[in-house]
Amino acid sequence: ALISDIHGNLRALEAVLADIARREITRILCLGDLEVRGGRGPEVVDRVRACCEAVVRGNWEDGLGDLRNDHPLARWYQTRLGPQRLAYLAALPLTVDLVLSGRRIRLLHASPQNLYEHVFPDAPEERLLAMFDNTDLTGDGPLPDVVIYGDTHVPFWRPFGSRVLLNVGSVGHPLDGQTEATYAIIEGHVGSAFGTLGYTIVRTPYDVERA
Repeated sequence: ALISDIHGNLRALEAVLADIARREITRILCLGDLEVRGGRGPEVVDRVRACCEAVVRGNWEDGLGDLRNDHPLARWYQTRLGPQRLAYLAALPLTVDLVLSGRRIRLLHASPQNLYEHVFPDAPEERLLAMFDNTDLTGDGPLPDVVIYGDTHVPFWRPFGSRVLLNVGSVGHPLDGQTEATYAIIEGHVGSAFGTLGYTIVRTPYDVERA
């Protein structure tokens, strides 16, 4: 299961984690932006840290983890998170690579060019294809067959020949015209043996008014 952009919305995160457990999925990875907006950021950070086997750094982790950031709102969030959580967020990797069903999969928050660049599904094709590039942010290594990201809060899936670009949407702050918490599931076999690879975008209702 791939979750992203929780933005302090603990109610939405709890609903998604319950749905993941109901499906008997035991591996959860997070693509960043745990804090800001929802008001329950410290609890969200603790839950994600406890249940996710890997977390990549989002733009909000990058901004809040920089203690030189003296914006009043950033200082307010930093005070609530406390030094231990801030140290954890600042140390998160920019990308995580893995292999499923013989495909190289790269997880990142926004784009390989810039942690603060927004790549929407209606971007020009050359911009979408650039999501598969190696850059200073990703480092060198084999190019990915599948890139999975968050950031825009708009889920979509698009093939480019044998390559696939997947946005998992937002758990806590969807921006695609609906209010359900959104995450994604990728299904395959761990390792280099070639096999099928499946993608599902999941929408999970929760008590929005209570949140």
